[in-house]
Amino acid sequence: MKQLTLSRSIPLDDSWDVIVLGGGPTGCTAATAAAREGARTLLIEQTGALGGSGTSALVPAWCPFSDLDKIIYRGLAEKVFEEAKKGIAHVRKDDLDWVPIDAEKLKRVYDRLVTDAGVTVLFHTFLSGVEMDGEDVDAILLSNKSGLTAKKAKVYVDCTGDADLCAWSGALFQKGDEDGSLQPATHCFILGNVDSYAYEHGAQLFWSNQKSPIHAILESGKYPEIPDKHICNNQVGPGTVGFNAGHIWGVDNTDPFSVSKALMQGRRMAAAYRDALAEYSPSAFANAFLVSTGSVIGIRETRRIVGDYVLTLEDYMDRRSFHDEICRNSYFIDIHLTKDEVRQKKPMWEVERVQRYKKSESHGIPYRCLTPMGLRNVLVAGRSISCERTVQGSVRVMPVCLAMGEAAGMAAALAITPTGADVHAVDTDRLRERLVEEGAYLPELKQKRFTSVQVPPEDGAAVTANNYDVQPIV
Repeated sequence: MKQLTLSRSIPLDDSWDVIVLGGGPTGCTAATAAAREGARTLLIEQTGALGGSGTSALVPAWCPFSDLDKIIYRGLAEKVFEEAKKGIAHVRKDDLDWVPIDAEKLKRVYDRLVTDAGVTVLFHTFLSGVEMDGEDVDAILLSNKSGLTAKKAKVYVDCTGDADLCAWSGALFQKGDEDGSLQPATHCFILGNVDSYAYEHGAQLFWSNQKSPIHAILESGKYPEIPDKHICNNQVGPGTVGFNAGHIWGVDNTDPFSVSKALMQGRRMAAAYRDALAEYSPSAFANAFLVSTGSVIGIRETRRIVGDYVLTLEDYMDRRSFHDEICRNSYFIDIHLTKDEVRQKKPMWEVERVQRYKKSESHGIPYRCLTPMGLRNVLVAGRSISCERTVQGSVRVMPVCLAMGEAAGMAAALAITPTGADVHAVDTDRLRERLVEEGAYLPELKQKRFTSVQVPPEDGAAVTANNYDVQPIV
């Protein structure tokens, strides 16, 4: 590819303490928490709405907020969840798991959350470059209708979901499996004019039901756009059903060409689902019409940053606790199948190979998973934290992202000192105290203190070794 070298003056705004990149669930709580701590906070979002997966991507339901016993994603996460549930007639006040999402209502919930905290929001704005000063991000380049501008902050929080800021700043990262393959994407959609009674009492669409029409649809061969039996669905309003259905493989959210192609494929798929359901489940869907497809596609994974600690499958299986944990997580290992595995008719999720947690079980997420190695004033939160790929299949969902975001935003504010900012030097005891004061779920720890030891990369791969045999908490 040819190179073009440009020389120009770019306006610089250096008035910010914290800049948060990405206005999904993680970015909203990160920006809110930072502003709540008194930091002048700017939230950058590339679309025209906050909320990401639950709004722009039209994911129709929250993953579980409970550990099958009680709510464990608390603090700002619980506040968002409870506000989003209000006024939805078919949702009970005490519902905690797989609760439907009214996307338009959720947009307003996030709007109020950040503005009430004093956050400044900038929509339709893209991260376009990074200027470094040693291990510090000195400034970021942004592009929008004002052209190319530069913003400077003391601390940056990468909530892009793809770790764009970290990667462009030179941080080590991993991506996908050993071959670089990524989980498939899904383009969610909404069908309206559904017969609610027939849907609730007869449709039974979920793939594990052997009478679900999805099996007959696939066997018929009449709808080749429908690739598999994945058909999660929730009633999101009167006569309105949201679908997280089907898979699109080969999508890399860091490759705009693959995303552009997938969006067009997803719209064709959504129309095919409407037609197929109208034929094979007419009592509910005969008169249904396609209301909307997501303005963004649902992405499950891209980059994972290598941080001061890499959360492992062993940590997950042992329900491990950490001296610096900033939240708990109980979601199952949810890795969707490859195209070949679908052809082989394997179980729908990788979770079938990993035993699910029982009642009241959860694991901790250490603060060190949010601190990228080699970057001094950058935090990362959301699906791209430092973890093994298998564990990423659990920590990538909205409830835990909300909790991680609050911790990252609070830590960003606490990292600021008169002489600079070092996110690796944050007093995690103080951070955890503040999180608990704001309602976070951090039960008393009686485990050993855990530390991490950095190991030089082998064969170009980024590696961190985790050492558990150290001193107990004092």
